[in-house]
Amino acid sequence: MSTLFTPVQTGNYNLKNRIVMAPMTRSRANDDGTPTALNAKYYAQRASLGLIITEATQPSDIGQGNVNTPGIYTAAHVLGWSKVTSAVHAAGGRLFIQIMHVGRMSHPENVAGNLHSIAPSAIAPKLQLHTPSGLKDVPPPREMTLQDIKNTIAEFRHAARCAIEAGADGVEVHGANGYLLQQFFAPNANTRTDAYGGRIENRARFALEVAAAVADEIGRERTGFRVSPGGLLGDLDEGNEGPELYRYLVGELDKLGLAFLDVMHWGNEELLKDLRKIWHQTLILNRPGRPRELIGADVAAGLADMESYGSAILANPDFAHRVQLNAQFNEVQKETFFGGNEKGYTDYPVMA
Repeated sequence: MSTLFTPVQTGNYNLKNRIVMAPMTRSRANDDGTPTALNAKYYAQRASLGLIITEATQPSDIGQGNVNTPGIYTAAHVLGWSKVTSAVHAAGGRLFIQIMHVGRMSHPENVAGNLHSIAPSAIAPKLQLHTPSGLKDVPPPREMTLQDIKNTIAEFRHAARCAIEAGADGVEVHGANGYLLQQFFAPNANTRTDAYGGRIENRARFALEVAAAVADEIGRERTGFRVSPGGLLGDLDEGNEGPELYRYLVGELDKLGLAFLDVMHWGNEELLKDLRKIWHQTLILNRPGRPRELIGADVAAGLADMESYGSAILANPDFAHRVQLNAQFNEVQKETFFGGNEKGYTDYPVMA
């Protein structure tokens, strides 16, 4: 465990410890996606961690999937996020804004202008989403044209620039959890026959172009990328070629020299070990449901440079301190995960 509390170089930053706050949607931004003073307090409370990766933040209206999620593409968004980054920096922390486009994981009722979703192919996931009028089936998306793909890459680039203007230390490109970039990876969501479908190099192309555009815009040392190999979120199935696609994808991302790779691990240990060998920069590892006694085990074993934690950090603003002292954790209030006020958000107690 002691290795968790040694500094680590990530991009241009010397981080004070190896604990990362995982991105977690909390749905507490204003209706227009602008972060609030409450958001600033929430993130600043957790500034003792080595790195904060924010909740998923849309790069455009059409990139939104749920209500009250933050955006990073308007002047109001930049101003709102600047208050968050200032609060985190004043408390001694580092923060990367995660940029995420939901693709087909959307409903018109949740999007400004009631926009229809876009995705690699016009295939709806067999899922429902919460909307202002209740649970609704996710409707079929519109298949993206080549111009849509170019426009979306430009939106990621613009959002990354806005994040830096807002004072963020960098951005994480979200290529995981069933959202747009990962939808291109999965044959059951991507049936294209052009340069973005079919063989694994084509299905990885869009994600690589997004990552390259963001790195070009703000610098590779300020750009991270998240993957979730084999994850079934969003009704995705990456098929038998999934592991090979990730070996190819990570190898190509490695050539870009990004600051870090953030892996949400779903159990393929052989693939994880391969990705560790392929990737030559900082590797962040998230194991959902990791037991308390294994905190620090992956860093100690050399399988990761940093470990990320979600709900445990959500419920324990002083997570690092509690881990060091082997102190009891606060109980997670799952009913307050999404939406609401300070309850279950900024009112978790810290140790004296």
